[in-house]
Amino acid sequence: MEGSPQVSLQVSPQAVAAYRYCEAVTGAQARNFSYGIRLLPVAKRQAMSAIYALARRIDDIGDGDWTVERKAEHLGRTRALLDEIRAGSVEAEDTDPVKVALADAAARFAIPLDAFDELIDGVEMDVRGTQYETFEQLRVYCRCVAGTIGRLSLGVFGCTDPKRGAEFADTLGLGLQLTNILRDVREDAVNGRIYLPAEDLARFGCEQGFAVPPAAGADFAGLVRYEAVRAQAYFDEGLLLLPMLDRRSRACVSAMSGIYHRLLERIIREPEAVLRGRVSLPAWEKAYVAVSGLAGGRAS
Repeated sequence: MEGSPQVSLQVSPQAVAAYRYCEAVTGAQARNFSYGIRLLPVAKRQAMSAIYALARRIDDIGDGDWTVERKAEHLGRTRALLDEIRAGSVEAEDTDPVKVALADAAARFAIPLDAFDELIDGVEMDVRGTQYETFEQLRVYCRCVAGTIGRLSLGVFGCTDPKRGAEFADTLGLGLQLTNILRDVREDAVNGRIYLPAEDLARFGCEQGFAVPPAAGADFAGLVRYEAVRAQAYFDEGLLLLPMLDRRSRACVSAMSGIYHRLLERIIREPEAVLRGRVSLPAWEKAYVAVSGLAGGRAS
């Protein structure tokens, strides 16, 4: 397949141990993505686990209880870690398993490591408490925190049309992140974060936030449905990526996107549910979606 990654046959014992650590992190913390990652062959599963482990570390820095200055320091160290990997200066004896695993994965696959720098840019927006006046501004944030993961993943999967594939991966990431924003809207608001654009909040009379019950005149259900329909359109466009992937990679993407697609459908059916807490799927339903993806279907 054109654009397929080149995989070396030899993996050092240190890298094997590092991958095991990253797979443990992924299994414990990737509540939705792990269902898709499990469908990949070993080499790709290991590389995706390394990508997830560093992405999780970056996200945890942004969500941590440190001061803004301390978070900036940790994010700076992560940029330095990426520079070491790009320079090929990571030693097998390094004590950071995420660094060792990602360095090995980057040597075996065409992973666009610069996308991690964009992910850090997005987390820095969170650290600064950036607000979004327009949807175009929110798109930039979503590209940083979600589109980057799609492009990093594509480096592992391989793709028959890398340029168009990267565009579709970005678009699919936008749909996934909008779904995340909608299901976490209440929790984020309680923590002082509102991601939805100010122009949309004003359109539906929700400038006062997301109190329960909603403020008089606020069309909360209309706002959520409006954003959910927008997310659905990005899902539909982003999933044009699937025919460009091999069967196992296609199953992985189908599983991950299928879980979020079901979450989105539930939000559309009952938009007020997100005011009561995070909308989620039971484990059996996630497993069903994953198996359907492996079988070649898209469970919805």
